[in-house]
Amino acid sequence: MLRVALTGGIATGKSFCLSRFAARGAAIVDADQLAREAVAPGSGGLAAVVDRFGPGILSPDGSLDRAALARIVFGDSSARADLEAIVHPRVYRAIREWAGSQPPTTRLAIADIPLLFETGHVHEFDKVIVCACSPGEQLRRLMARDALSEADARARLAAQWPIDEKVARADYVIRTDGPFAETEAQIKAVFDSLALDS
Repeated sequence: MLRVALTGGIATGKSFCLSRFAARGAAIVDADQLAREAVAPGSGGLAAVVDRFGPGILSPDGSLDRAALARIVFGDSSARADLEAIVHPRVYRAIREWAGSQPPTTRLAIADIPLLFETGHVHEFDKVIVCACSPGEQLRRLMARDALSEADARARLAAQWPIDEKVARADYVIRTDGPFAETEAQIKAVFDSLALDS
């Protein structure tokens, strides 16, 4: 089984690409979803986050208030590092468990991991795909998708490596600036190449 990481910057089209790889038969997992599960109500992850950041980051129903936590961590790099130290080990453990649970017939397993390079886990994967678009398009998409001010969107972008640095380290690059048909053609080409390697 070929273990592949799909990464890129925030709002570069990773979710779309992941869904299209799944449609072609790849086993997929989304690190963002695993991160949400890592801090679900009643989890050790959520307890650790509350210990670090206080009960003010909880919603009235006891779940994590993501907006409140985001206001803290995207303005304070040490706070963000503390959060990542809680969440990331749980996420990578879940990815390893997911990969290990795949049926023996699985040839291609793709994990969508936004902070792959930043967290230093490239060595756990056989190949890396980077989804990329221009920084201007990335900013526009992020502001539109999450209803963020330009300042807040730029703060979130600044928390990740520049997309060009990720592109330079990729085995495959999928540009998502153009029409869906162009992106789809690139996905097919990457999938076909990976299928030959697996």
